[in-house]
Amino acid sequence: MFAAAQSPSTAFDVVCMTASLGGVSAYREILSALPDSFPAALVLVQHRPVREHDTLVKVLQYRSALPVRLLHDADRLTPGVVHVVPAGRTAAFSPEGTVTLHPADNHFAADPTFASAAAAFGPRLLVAVLTGRQHDGALGVRHVRGAGGRALAQDIATSEASGMPSAATATGCIDFVLPLPVLAHALVSLVMVTGAAGMMRVSLPPWAAVIPPALAT
Repeated sequence: MFAAAQSPSTAFDVVCMTASLGGVSAYREILSALPDSFPAALVLVQHRPVREHDTLVKVLQYRSALPVRLLHDADRLTPGVVHVVPAGRTAAFSPEGTVTLHPADNHFAADPTFASAAAAFGPRLLVAVLTGRQHDGALGVRHVRGAGGRALAQDIATSEASGMPSAATATGCIDFVLPLPVLAHALVSLVMVTGAAGMMRVSLPPWAAVIPPALAT
């Protein structure tokens, strides 16, 4: 199991987030609200063109008290570090946190990344679907909730593009739909405040399109 799971005070070992249009600004605001003592490993999926020089890590480092690193094949997730999935790639995880990168299918990188994280980390996983067009992340949150993890979504009012958070919310698998500033503080509370994850638990509606682990591929 991922090493951070050994801490009884940490509700979630891994936080995965995805965004597309407007996502860089959203990530910068969230990272600026996270303290340098944030104990979970973060994994960020951002839709963007594949370029020879990817500047996203440098852009995010400017506002983050946590170290920000680009993921490479065979890396291992580190608690308290922001890991950025390379453009045009998805990330797959072992239960120990070892990362394998794969080409993304039509830029839909969040769904397979979330699904793999759900299989690897189960109830120790927290995900968030932020601003973006289309519906990447909606299938992924179904895997996350089916594995016992938790899911958040950015609200439409603070999203530059509503497609991704709206599609995720429509599955019934989102715990909370929150404005961006509140979402950032919710991550801190859920991960760092003892007992907060239990107090903020939301029951799935009967119509929720959950994917149970036995059906996941």
